[in-house]
Amino acid sequence: MTVKIFMCPPDYYFSIDYEINPWMKKGTACANNVAVKKWEELKRTIEKLGAEVVTMKPQPGLPDIVFTANAALIYRNKAVMSRFMFKERQPEEKLYAEFLQKQGFDVVLLPEGMPFEGAGDALFSGDTLYSGYIPRSNISSHTYIADLLNIRVLSLELSDKKFYHLDTCFCPLTDNYLIYYPEAFDKYGNKVIENNFAPEKRIIVNEEEALNFSCNAVNIDKSIIMNKTTDRLKKVLKDKGFDTYEIELGEFMKAGGSAKCLTLKLSE
Repeated sequence: MTVKIFMCPPDYYFSIDYEINPWMKKGTACANNVAVKKWEELKRTIEKLGAEVVTMKPQPGLPDIVFTANAALIYRNKAVMSRFMFKERQPEEKLYAEFLQKQGFDVVLLPEGMPFEGAGDALFSGDTLYSGYIPRSNISSHTYIADLLNIRVLSLELSDKKFYHLDTCFCPLTDNYLIYYPEAFDKYGNKVIENNFAPEKRIIVNEEEALNFSCNAVNIDKSIIMNKTTDRLKKVLKDKGFDTYEIELGEFMKAGGSAKCLTLKLSE
């Protein structure tokens, strides 16, 4: 089956008008032409690697709608929709739900008052769902989703506010590999990771790489697309059998996102 990925173009991505994570500084201008160019480069690279990209029409006044990873958690034919913590993103929920329903998914709504931010905070490795909580998703959503989908969910507390979603510091890869930044997790979270990923499968990034969103990557088979990273990490990944494709995504980092944030896998 061809991998299908959902993206939304940054047609209205002009400036940072609010602050809902530590990367956002109100009043920061975004170079829309650069953002569009880099988004298109990301889309072309994904397609070059054999995946299909489906897109939805963006809407004015919703600059963060480009970060489709936050739309939902996809599991088989179900799309468990996000309940955004902040009011600035809540209008996206209806638009994402309508789009995913048209794509053939059974759209599932979580109870009101149960913050959950989709694949930004919920990532599968094999049959296990790793779910982040604090500051954007509530741990109550983990039990609800485990029961709803009849799956194993392991909770990971995010202890560094710079890494406000799980996908900023934790990236499961093909063949049970993992890229992650241990300092983003508390002691218990690190123990969970160590108990579930073999030492030779754990690829640890350093602070420089983490702050360049190297964990916020798109994995397609043995290929990884990410923001500009270090030669060190590229060599480590190469030694593990992965090819790295770098795209300068600094415009999106102004809002706290990178390659993974701009994509949502609809099928593996």
